[in-house]
Amino acid sequence: MNPPESPIAASPDRIPTAAPAPLARDVAPLADADAAERWDAVVIGGGAAGLNAALMLVRSRRRVLVVDAGAPRNRFADGVHGLIGREGVNPLDLVAQGRTEIESYGGVVRAGGVTAVSGSDGDFVVEAHAVDDAGSADAGAASSTAPIRLAARQIVVATGVSDALPDIPGIAEQWGRGVVHCPYCHGWEVRDQRIAVLAEVPAAAVHQAQLFRQLSADVVVLQHSSAPFDEVDARGLAARGIRVVPGEVVELVSDGGADAASPDARVIGARLADGALVSFDALVVASVPVAHLDFLAPLGLRAETHPMGRGEQLPATPFGVTAVPGVWVAGNATDIMAQVGAAASAGAMVGAQVNAALVATEVREAVERAEV
Repeated sequence: MNPPESPIAASPDRIPTAAPAPLARDVAPLADADAAERWDAVVIGGGAAGLNAALMLVRSRRRVLVVDAGAPRNRFADGVHGLIGREGVNPLDLVAQGRTEIESYGGVVRAGGVTAVSGSDGDFVVEAHAVDDAGSADAGAASSTAPIRLAARQIVVATGVSDALPDIPGIAEQWGRGVVHCPYCHGWEVRDQRIAVLAEVPAAAVHQAQLFRQLSADVVVLQHSSAPFDEVDARGLAARGIRVVPGEVVELVSDGGADAASPDARVIGARLADGALVSFDALVVASVPVAHLDFLAPLGLRAETHPMGRGEQLPATPFGVTAVPGVWVAGNATDIMAQVGAAASAGAMVGAQVNAALVATEVREAVERAEV
């Protein structure tokens, strides 16, 4: 096994924001009235993990509020893949259906951002604000609206991550279309095409190249900023017919020219520092998952670097238990490798655990009252 790679700095300007994120436009914004209730659970984040956690809770007759900033990680993609029964569903349609299901059981979904969580198990305060329009990747994004204080017995963190991309012109505009990162999420869609893998660290590039070679016989690795491959990796690439092209990539070129973000623009290759154009149809990059968890700082919870050295996540047990009692986490916020199905499954697990914790508290309180 290759040793963990050194993390690549993930600055905010490397996180793509070009794709529309219309989730908040058809969800009522967070309002002062939401502060009038003491919620059994406030779920922060309304993607697959958060919605499935909420679903388990509302079906257990819990009062649940989902606060969603409206910027799911997969909003750049046309479809969700590897999800049995919903193969190819548009990611925005999937969450829209999830919101409808939550609300059918009496749950509440609001468009909003969270800036801070404080308090303790059974008595949390969530500082939030309304979101009238979507597009922020950060659950704690700044807002000009007045803060709203929500009371919650339990907190579920399901804010996911954003993908920081290589700082190369043209990549962000094609993210989720001509630029991909996961063979299981997008590999079938680029099968039999000319595929290039952008190398920033050797192990990640070799891993991606070999996986995408399963989907196409025409795969090249662009050396870019990567250190040289070791002998074993170089032999493995050569044995599978994967060429390594030296040179720094300075631009991703599409046939859309200045309008590279147009849905009709197609990738045609990469420009190297020496001016040469390497032609291909799809580019594979190793994005760096960035968690947005600053709102947990008052509780002393912070994201940590993933064990593999790339990206960050909130440490937790397999059941979503964090270091702070009453605060739970599910999905990409704690498992950056999880696809939609795994994130939803984790959300279901956490939802059940939260309900069990609430029941245990209620049993203890009932016994205390009965014995007075």
